[in-house]
Amino acid sequence: MDFHYDLKTRELQEDLLDFMDGHVHPAEATFHEQLAALEDRWAWDSVPVLAELRVEARRRGLWNVFLPDEHGGRLTNLQYAPLAEITGRSIQLAPAVLNCAAPDTGNMEVLARFGTAAQKEQWLEPLLNGEIRSAFAMTEPQVASSDATNIECRIERDGDSYVLNGRKWWITGAMNPNAKVFIVMGKTDPSADRHRQQSMILVPRDAAGVGIERGMHVLGYDDHDHGGHAEMSFTDVRVPAANLIGGEGDGFAIAQARLGPGRIHHCMRSIGVAERAIELMCQRAGDRIAFGKKLSEQGVIRDWIAESRVRIEQLRLLVLKTAWLMDTVGNKGAHSEIQAIKIATPKTVQWILDKAIQTHGAGGLSQDFPLASAYAGIRTLRFADGPDEVHSNALAKTELRRHASGAGR
Repeated sequence: MDFHYDLKTRELQEDLLDFMDGHVHPAEATFHEQLAALEDRWAWDSVPVLAELRVEARRRGLWNVFLPDEHGGRLTNLQYAPLAEITGRSIQLAPAVLNCAAPDTGNMEVLARFGTAAQKEQWLEPLLNGEIRSAFAMTEPQVASSDATNIECRIERDGDSYVLNGRKWWITGAMNPNAKVFIVMGKTDPSADRHRQQSMILVPRDAAGVGIERGMHVLGYDDHDHGGHAEMSFTDVRVPAANLIGGEGDGFAIAQARLGPGRIHHCMRSIGVAERAIELMCQRAGDRIAFGKKLSEQGVIRDWIAESRVRIEQLRLLVLKTAWLMDTVGNKGAHSEIQAIKIATPKTVQWILDKAIQTHGAGGLSQDFPLASAYAGIRTLRFADGPDEVHSNALAKTELRRHASGAGR
């Protein structure tokens, strides 16, 4: 078993680390200053420093590296994993600098895989060029959206158009006026088989009847530096029938195809969040004295640091195994591992962030360190792309079937 990254990955790692140290990390304070000065605080991708950093990312060949080989990219999931981890160390800025930020990454993969030539020209190309943003509208306020078959938003055919009616919420990035298009999931045929009732359709932001009702808060944060999370309404929204992605009834399958890569990308970046938390914890422990000795000499703090390292190394191995399986046997073949990392990652990183916050004292709760906002973001991942309990239940059923068939021996 070879634990070394291949030469291409190591070269990209080296270049990305140099880019992060020389450009991205020094620009973090400027990013927040320019963001605070915006007339529209939701238009976070309009800040000048982001445009400057993107020029350098393109020059270095670090642009759109998330896109798999089969969709026109140049990296495998296993090659992308350590790069995504590095960007997670500056989670609010670095993914966007490389045009590798959610939800655009998942939307670009959907369009690359399922979009028509016209849809790719109109929406995918501008997304790949970083000219616009997008959002993915699936979750709804009136139903348990952990079961996607509950979706109630209607998408009804009317001549050469489809008409949408419904409400959505927690639509990441939708508060940003630069999110020019939404991929909306809704029901086209409520009488069909429960997994064939749903479809996906492209809805321009400026379509009549699209309403951005409010921004949602996450543990007190509005996430304006990611474009927020919107509650939206669709009232008699009419779009061309050509905006349908795939065919009627393909929505559930497309959602599953989208969420697999999205889940592992979140996990990859979250490892970077945890690594930065450990770094900050060690720095703080070395700087502060309590009861006559440094925090780094306190046994409980050392236990937290050691346990953090053990947990993150275990998590990284599981994520890398999952990436390797996705590359070799496909997303379906890696389904159980994707579920496992989706369960393990938020809980593990949340634990590490909690200990880092505790090590920082009251400062860990403040805006002076990135830990509190990171904690809110990681806690969100226990719901995003499916809650822990749904993945645990599905994984357990797979394991029970495996043992019942005798394959567990």
